Amino acid sequence: MYFDAGGGHRSAATALKAVIESQNRGWNVRLVNVQEVLDPLDIFRKITGMRMQDIYNLMLAKGMTLGSEYLLPLMHSIIRQYHHGQVKLLKQFWAERKVNLVVSLVPNMNRSLYESLHAVSPYVPMVTVLTDFADYPPHFWIERQPQYFICGTTKAVEQALSLGHPKERVFATSGMILRPEFYEDARLDRPAEREKLGLDPDLPTALVLFGGEGSGAMWPIAKHLGNSKSDLQLILICGRNKSLKQRLERLKTRNKKFVEGFTSRIPHYMRLADFFVGKPGPGSISEAVHLGLPVIVSKNSWTLPQERYNTEWVEEHGVGVVLKDFREIETAVHQILSSGKLAAMQRATHCIENRAVFEIPDILQRVMAQHLAEVSA
Repeated sequence: MYFDAGGGHRSAATALKAVIESQNRGWNVRLVNVQEVLDPLDIFRKITGMRMQDIYNLMLAKGMTLGSEYLLPLMHSIIRQYHHGQVKLLKQFWAERKVNLVVSLVPNMNRSLYESLHAVSPYVPMVTVLTDFADYPPHFWIERQPQYFICGTTKAVEQALSLGHPKERVFATSGMILRPEFYEDARLDRPAEREKLGLDPDLPTALVLFGGEGSGAMWPIAKHLGNSKSDLQLILICGRNKSLKQRLERLKTRNKKFVEGFTSRIPHYMRLADFFVGKPGPGSISEAVHLGLPVIVSKNSWTLPQERYNTEWVEEHGVGVVLKDFREIETAVHQILSSGKLAAMQRATHCIENRAVFEIPDILQRVMAQHLAEVSA
């Protein structure tokens, strides 16, 4: 179960499905967009004229995230108001399908998912896979209900246990789910590939990325780093934000830059870069660190509340720098490049081995066996 509020949930679901199918386990894996199941209820469209996931994606693209921690309780109150309607639709959905296991990769909806499933198929287990580094309680990822959890950090495991979930129902992985392409042995001639993009083969290279929807926050970053006195170059990935791509292509800079729109070649571009600049999303951070890129992210009142712990994780593991404001980006990059910090942070990224997408299928197998034993006892 996934939705399209941000690209991480669908990406995690498709990655997990691809790995399960490559392992020939004989499982029939079906991907279901929760938003489509709940569309007849039209919760957020009735109030705003837009789907919840579309509102969220618009906020990201326009950078309208200031005070988002105050909007979250409002969203939860709307979800509670329509809870019985959600459960009714989901019960109908489960009644029309035979399922052996339900895996949720979405926040906010896990109470409705569990209650509806339990009402129709009380012996079918439900697993929630957190696609964030940590929960943002209450009622975000971890609910007080008898189900299973898969967590990618020690912090998330501790949160689940602190809410009273038994340790045999809480499983830890080595990180967030990454697409299989990030694990491919993609040996390439990096200098030659950089030259194909019109870049210098040897200069320090920043990859600037703010998710699949892009963000206006990239504009000042491109201006500051593009005209920095430091010798460097930029790969700017704008996602679906076509107007931003056009603006950045027209931007005159001292340093070289390559501008790309929405692309499936993120692993390729990351392999051409030396460090990452972007928002502290769990997917972007995990992808960059896995490919050896230190990250430069910000934490302030504009940062999404569920992503604030991610910045603490970056600092705790020494894999990047956290800024209060991206207006500090030029100074921060100059210090990193001139002090040897970049090499130290690159070494730190190599200490983190994330194999979560390959670990989770075995965990799901254990969950089904464990649940069957409990039901049979």
